[in-house]
Amino acid sequence: MADNLEKPTIVIGINGTGSLSQSHLKPILNGIEEEQIPVSTKDISINNIVSRAYQAALASRLSVGIAYENNRYVVHYKNLPEQAPLFDLTINDDQQLRRLGANAARLVKGIPFKKLS
Repeated sequence: MADNLEKPTIVIGINGTGSLSQSHLKPILNGIEEEQIPVSTKDISINNIVSRAYQAALASRLSVGIAYENNRYVVHYKNLPEQAPLFDLTINDDQQLRRLGANAARLVKGIPFKKLS
């Protein structure tokens, strides 16, 4: 019976018109994994990255959603206003991206964030 329930995860919203680049996401996935929080992807065909991250947060049983476009990453929490994400950053550094993933997971855990700079 419990097998039919969806596992609680942080949801990464992928725009259906784009492609999922695992190498592009690897550092953020590693950051989430080091905090031991599960993550999944969901096709959310919305071009606005902030809205896509918000819809991902609404789809997440953990209330945290992520969206990315090129080097821009948005982390959203479902209790925030749609146009006011928690993080909206342009990141070119894998270590900083890993810390952003860890911070998304730390939001779920309710513990202090890592410094991003």
